[in-house]
Amino acid sequence: MPQSTQRNTVLLAIGFVLLWNSGFVGAEYGLDYTGVFTLLWWRYALLTIVLLIYLAARGGLYWPGPRAASLTAVVGIFAHGVWLSSVMLSLVIGIPAGIVALVVALQPMTVGALSGRVTGEPTSARSWIGLVVGFTGVLIAVLGRARLEEAPSLLPYLVPFGAVVAFTIASLLQRWIDLYSPPDHLPVPLTLFYQCLATALVAAVPALALEGMATRWTPEFSAVLGWLIFAVSLTAYAFMWHLIERMDATRVASLFYLGPPVTMLMAWIVLGDTLQTTDLVGLAVTAAGVLLVHEADHLRLHRRTRQSRGVE
Repeated sequence: MPQSTQRNTVLLAIGFVLLWNSGFVGAEYGLDYTGVFTLLWWRYALLTIVLLIYLAARGGLYWPGPRAASLTAVVGIFAHGVWLSSVMLSLVIGIPAGIVALVVALQPMTVGALSGRVTGEPTSARSWIGLVVGFTGVLIAVLGRARLEEAPSLLPYLVPFGAVVAFTIASLLQRWIDLYSPPDHLPVPLTLFYQCLATALVAAVPALALEGMATRWTPEFSAVLGWLIFAVSLTAYAFMWHLIERMDATRVASLFYLGPPVTMLMAWIVLGDTLQTTDLVGLAVTAAGVLLVHEADHLRLHRRTRQSRGVE
């Protein structure tokens, strides 16, 4: 991989991590003004309109065929709708945010375990070590804050697992499309359009039936909604799909390990939350685990390149 491409990939990864995790803080604000599914509907209905205008102006809007559109819609419903609604519902029903982050951090493990069967990109032993180290960092950061004695009953803890299952399915399916079904691969803006359209249509049903789409409009809510639309749903997801095109699913999934500690840092800066020593230790350990995963993949690609050139 050329040095400029590597540098761009690193910048994409940093931008993705920062923007993606700002969505947790934004959701905390947004849920003060409306319900889970209504917030999801406003976010993706408005984003669909933005993408529609953008694609129409650039001549990039077209119908890719039922197969490509359906596959992209399924990825979007899982990656956007099910993932986000599971996370927000977990917070609403009283599960501590740190515990939600811990459960969601299981996603790299599930992707690593299944990627070999689904995408033909097995996870190496060194990558597994990195994943375990990363998960240990998450444990340090989250359990340093968690108050398990105040947790609700066990059954609600199944809700955040929905986010793990949903994003694992979305990541592996998107990677499978990129590797094995090139005709169904769409440009990123068009991919986001069909994903957001599908998510908005699906979210409209519970938003209307369960919440009546009740919303308390204020300048603060409008600002939060704008951030969730343009910074998180648009830019962060675009960065993520670009990363999936450039690297295997396990490496992309490992970036989610940075979620809990980075979110805690953002909450300290934006919300004034107390920053604990375990937050910083967890962030350092997590970063080491992510680096191990990426280094293992770099070595694997290097060996593959040497073999393809006939170098033993």
